[in-house]
Amino acid sequence: MFPTKAAIIDMGTNTFHLLLVELYEDKYNTIYKEKIPVKIGQGGISQNNIHTDAIKRAFHTLKHFRSMIDGEGIQNIFAFATSAVRNAQNGRAFVNQIKELFQIEVNVINGIQEAQMIYEGIRFSGSLNGETYLMMDIGGGSVEFIIGNSNEAFWRQSFEIGGQRLLDLFHYHDPILPEEVEKLTFYLKEKLSELEQAILKYNPKGLVGASGTFDTLTDMYYASLHQTKSKNQQVFQLPKEEFEVIAQKLLTLNKEERLNIQGMIPMRVDMIVVASCLITYILKLVPVSVLVCSNFALKEGAIAQLMGKHSMATVVSQ
Repeated sequence: MFPTKAAIIDMGTNTFHLLLVELYEDKYNTIYKEKIPVKIGQGGISQNNIHTDAIKRAFHTLKHFRSMIDGEGIQNIFAFATSAVRNAQNGRAFVNQIKELFQIEVNVINGIQEAQMIYEGIRFSGSLNGETYLMMDIGGGSVEFIIGNSNEAFWRQSFEIGGQRLLDLFHYHDPILPEEVEKLTFYLKEKLSELEQAILKYNPKGLVGASGTFDTLTDMYYASLHQTKSKNQQVFQLPKEEFEVIAQKLLTLNKEERLNIQGMIPMRVDMIVVASCLITYILKLVPVSVLVCSNFALKEGAIAQLMGKHSMATVVSQ
């Protein structure tokens, strides 16, 4: 059987991902993957707008993605946009321009669809078993939470409290001030009351973090052990105590110092402080000794759906 080639574009608030794959019935091969810190939320997300500079960066990146897709002769393109685009007043115009300029049809997915696709990605990674887990994905615009196991998601929700939004609201000083952390924590308690109720109802025993911030945290942890993460591994474990050491360190360092931490990447250096504050808050609600980190998230969820390993096929076909 000849494989079907497909391109997946995940237009996140902070990062644009391109994934080119060959799809078989029971597996897929990655032809090429790339992530670029487009930061379309920067300078406009708090006003529900995509800034003109961000649009320029997005178009520059999509032009590059389009040439990579064409270079592989790929016809099937699945492009998704999330929080920054779905909430922007000029989001629809932005998507229309992308279609006109690059012949790429962008599916602007809602928060529940995004959470479902992240769940599909986490499940595809092999992070889950029969236990009930709380899963989270910290984006630049929104944060998705899912409660479920390897068979199904019982509850899923998206909250517009992503890294870029928290950065704009609370991180005015560098290093962040204790009172800024305090205000941020109070804000999370206010915004996440629905999540607290769901945790009480479903009583998850584990915590899985998807991609992004969690990738960088595990990179830093492995670097501190003088180890390198295996390229073929999708699931990593970060002991809670080690996370707390890293999180505490992040609160006391300025940007330049954070950049010098082994395992840190420039695209994550700003948002990782507020993202760590969010994880710290969540760990008070779900007492675990180990954080499970899946490097599969939304784009792999799209692959799982395309391969039919999913419980909600409607998202990619809309």
